[in-house]
Amino acid sequence: MEKIGVLLVSYGAREVAMADALLRSPNHKVELYIADKQCNPFNAKHATKHMIIPSLDIADICHFALENKDHLDFVLVGSENPIIKGIRDLIEQKTGIPVICPKKAYAIEESKVAQRILFEEIAPQANPRFKVFNPAEYQTQADVKVAVYKWLDELGNNAVVKPDKPALGKGVGVWGDHFTNREQLFEHFLSSFKSNSVIIEEKVPGEESSCMGFCDGKHFILLPDTRDYKRAFDNDQGPNTGGMGSYKDQKDYLPFLTSADREAELALAQRVFEGWKKKIPDDTALRGVPLYLAFMHTGRGIKILEINSRPGDPEIINLLPIIKDDFVDICLRMVDGTLRDVAIEKAATVLTYKVPPDYGGYSEVHAYRLNKTDIGTPIDLTKAQALKQKYGDNIRIYPGSMEIRNGKIYTLKSRTVGILGIGSSIEEARQISQEGAKTITGGALWNRTDIATKEHITKSTQNLEKLRR
Repeated sequence: MEKIGVLLVSYGAREVAMADALLRSPNHKVELYIADKQCNPFNAKHATKHMIIPSLDIADICHFALENKDHLDFVLVGSENPIIKGIRDLIEQKTGIPVICPKKAYAIEESKVAQRILFEEIAPQANPRFKVFNPAEYQTQADVKVAVYKWLDELGNNAVVKPDKPALGKGVGVWGDHFTNREQLFEHFLSSFKSNSVIIEEKVPGEESSCMGFCDGKHFILLPDTRDYKRAFDNDQGPNTGGMGSYKDQKDYLPFLTSADREAELALAQRVFEGWKKKIPDDTALRGVPLYLAFMHTGRGIKILEINSRPGDPEIINLLPIIKDDFVDICLRMVDGTLRDVAIEKAATVLTYKVPPDYGGYSEVHAYRLNKTDIGTPIDLTKAQALKQKYGDNIRIYPGSMEIRNGKIYTLKSRTVGILGIGSSIEEARQISQEGAKTITGGALWNRTDIATKEHITKSTQNLEKLRR
């Protein structure tokens, strides 16, 4: 087997899933050099060299790459912050090692204003109505308040407020969810407007799908749909988070969509990619996952909620384990510019995240449910990992925001561990994921229990049917 050296820049469970996919290569003996945000137990066990860089500072990561230059064939990046800061540009300039992620100038999630302007030019029919509010254009707070309220009049208050900066899924405010009157909306608006432009756009009713694709710069291969659960608590209650879980159906599209919806997604994604690519002189600049699209399926076709320039977390975790092709070969084809297709198994997957007590404000709202004596205790993954004897590779345990201290594992502040179930149906995959989640103890961890339930999917189906009538 050919030996391949990969530097993986790791933030959490998403990158552990990438590491797992690389290590399962049937064609290559993979040596992992991992620049890690924390001492992740999976990475510590499997890395040839493991460097802890808590800030994920791109200069420090580049130095690590330079030290190991002779052993590395490519660098793989999943997290948005290093991409936005230009990790690819720096490493390729200093070392010549190819990096799989978009270049700094094309990390489109850095600016929601730039996204809306791009969509307006390439696919205006998919762009919700929007207005940009720039602090430099207003003299006083009263002036901007008048302008905001005038725009709300046009939208009938059905508005979404977005800061013009990456918000990790947590900075968006939605009318009816996060505020129910204009004063609350304006307060949310001001929290970002003091230092950045803010977009207020039309709130579009519908059902979401997440779509992302691998790209070699010239070709964009859209992967199957996934559905993310952003809200912290069951029944879609609580604040937005980075994502509490996600699912994929056995087919390429979600159960509340049709094959015609899938074709529309493919056409729109390709239109955005081709339109964007025409503006870019470098045909390698979009290498990686340049388009991770949040689509809203409405009664009037598809709208684009936003685009990110990296793999979705958790959505990519639903897909990596069921890719038929060797993931190392996919990466090499992205580097070589020869990516033409990606084969995916016909399987359903469900991902559940277990998270610490304070995540999503759980300890404030649901304090009565927490075992106080369990807070701060070590995490025990052994029973979850033992479920492999029952389910084989149909269960995957991906450690995320946790670290090894004094030989034991402790949770940090973000999503602690992802539990993926794989099955012939969503329900089968969900049962495996939930069973795995129940066996993980310590740290007073908690999780949503309604990820991919039949009730939630039925509700989505009925809502979309109603909108289309």
